[in-house]
Amino acid sequence: MSSREKILQQVKLNKPSETALPLHYTFESGYENTEVKFKEILQAIYTEVIVVGSLDELKEKVEEMYAGVVNKATTVEALSSWADFSLQVQDPHELEMIEIAILQAEFGVAENGAVWISDRHLQHRVLPFITQNLAFVIPRNALVNNMHDAYKRLLDTTGWGCFIAGPSKTADIEQSLVIGAHGARSMVIFLVEN
Repeated sequence: MSSREKILQQVKLNKPSETALPLHYTFESGYENTEVKFKEILQAIYTEVIVVGSLDELKEKVEEMYAGVVNKATTVEALSSWADFSLQVQDPHELEMIEIAILQAEFGVAENGAVWISDRHLQHRVLPFITQNLAFVIPRNALVNNMHDAYKRLLDTTGWGCFIAGPSKTADIEQSLVIGAHGARSMVIFLVEN
């Protein structure tokens, strides 16, 4: 018997018994305030969270924050008059000129600051990744505690969707943090009262 065969035989003999997985597994986060935790996590990953009382207040805030910016796009109906860049393009490469994109998102996750977006509100999947600056609009009551709660909300989801947390960043090179390395350089989340 070769050394290899001996090793494989020992591995087979040392096989642990199977353990049954639970049928339903959930994790309770126990956050006192989901919104406070959401803001805390996002602040740690270089994302600003702004609470606005209405869609009219959202429009005022957006006009104030992005005054003088050109190539603005949005999927939020209430901001359509603010946008100066049409998303009605055939070739997604034309979106590379967008300076700020404000997108409708479905919900946010307090555990990790992730925001769920899907093709339900997005004509071009590349938009959140190609824009220079990114903002999301989320209903204030659409925050969940953790990814277990998030996946429960996704049971009826079909098509494309993804979680995005914070602006693009990397620290691979010499352990030096670079924001906007391969995507949006900044991210803002607007929580809108219903």
